[in-house]
Amino acid sequence: MKKQLEKKTEGGKPAFTTEAEEAAWWYEQRNQHGKDLAAALKRGEAQVLTKARLEERIAASTKAAAPVVSLRIPAEDLALARKQAERKGLRYQTYIKSLLHETLTAREKQKTGW
Repeated sequence: MKKQLEKKTEGGKPAFTTEAEEAAWWYEQRNQHGKDLAAALKRGEAQVLTKARLEERIAASTKAAAPVVSLRIPAEDLALARKQAERKGLRYQTYIKSLLHETLTAREKQKTGW
């Protein structure tokens, strides 16, 4: 099998052209991944998903969807948001929501308002 020398993804795994290549890579790396996980658990960087935490996540995911809001955004601002979101590997809508949330939270903490 050919070694993957192509670009790596964020998680450090190579970019694959087929599912079979990816499956083979995961199989070949299985022992190292187990060691990495055990070390992360010892360092406190990973946690075991308990039944209670799983139930919390399920409950959070079934919450009502956020209200839909339409905004008119200047084309230049939208293009800039798309560009920045792409660099961060995010969808532009998600990026804009995060910017809005960060700004609103910061202003609330500062109590500056308009």
